[in-house]
Amino acid sequence: QAQLVESGGGLVQAGGSLRLSCAASGRRFSSYSMAWFRQAPGQDRKFVAAIGWSPPKTYYADSVKGRFTISSDNSRNVVYLQMNSLQHEDTAVYYCARKVYGPSYIISEYGDWGQGTQVTVSS
Repeated sequence: QAQLVESGGGLVQAGGSLRLSCAASGRRFSSYSMAWFRQAPGQDRKFVAAIGWSPPKTYYADSVKGRFTISSDNSRNVVYLQMNSLQHEDTAVYYCARKVYGPSYIISEYGDWGQGTQVTVSS
């Protein structure tokens, strides 16, 4: 059973930065992609960013383009989300997710999920 464990969330002031990590374990697929989603209180879970393992092509939601960067360390099976210029609107629980084959913004295509990590941005 694949496991995803997020870390790095916390409380930060507006304009600050955080880096989230997602460590993947369990079954290894020959070709899969990772993504970050987030869910604010009272809202649906939304796509943030995705990356393919090979090649490591990246995709971003418009709301985070230019501020967030997704990257991966294939040797360690870890995916990162560097979040800069954080805004109050970025406050949410951030989830790591994995799917087979190419990256996507479609939540239903992701079969493996982490437990989530809280990010709170104070204004």
